[in-house]
Amino acid sequence: MRVREWASREGFNVQTVWQWCRENRMPVPFEKTSTGTIIIHDPKYENMVPVKPAGRTVCYARVSSADQKTDLERQADRLKAFALNMGVESPEVVKEVGSGMNEKRRKLTRLLEDPTVGTIIVEHRDRFARMNTSLIEAALHAQNRRLIVVDDTEVDDDLVRDMTEVLTSFCARMYGRRSAANRARLMLEAGERG
Repeated sequence: MRVREWASREGFNVQTVWQWCRENRMPVPFEKTSTGTIIIHDPKYENMVPVKPAGRTVCYARVSSADQKTDLERQADRLKAFALNMGVESPEVVKEVGSGMNEKRRKLTRLLEDPTVGTIIVEHRDRFARMNTSLIEAALHAQNRRLIVVDDTEVDDDLVRDMTEVLTSFCARMYGRRSAANRARLMLEAGERG
């Protein structure tokens, strides 16, 4: 299981667990994949029988603009393959074109409002929403629903991630939603140099 999930189950701060992994002081076995993702092999959780989630499983794929339609198709295919490997018999795929900063995405809103959707699978957190994903995830959890993020690689430093989200939000309002992420990245790079 991933660091965030293990830390949550065990009641540890995520940053503490990351530090234990970096310093090779984890109390349970773990491995670092070629992509840098840390997978924790805690025997007390790996021997558990997986619980089949109630409700439908939906793969949610999103890109920011219409010129990325081929990326959208590839993303949807990867999500469907992931769901099939999880044992989902007939996963649904919902594709949407729209900014991650736009809170008025019709297809995502319908998924979140539909109580028959038990599991939503996304490729990256930012494909789901640019900000406050953890709040939506908590609301889903309270309804016995869940969000699965296929590639949950995260920035080690929460402050850097939070600053990136804030800058992205401000840039989106000032310069337009399409170029907001690029402008935020350039501002962070300028701040590091200067």
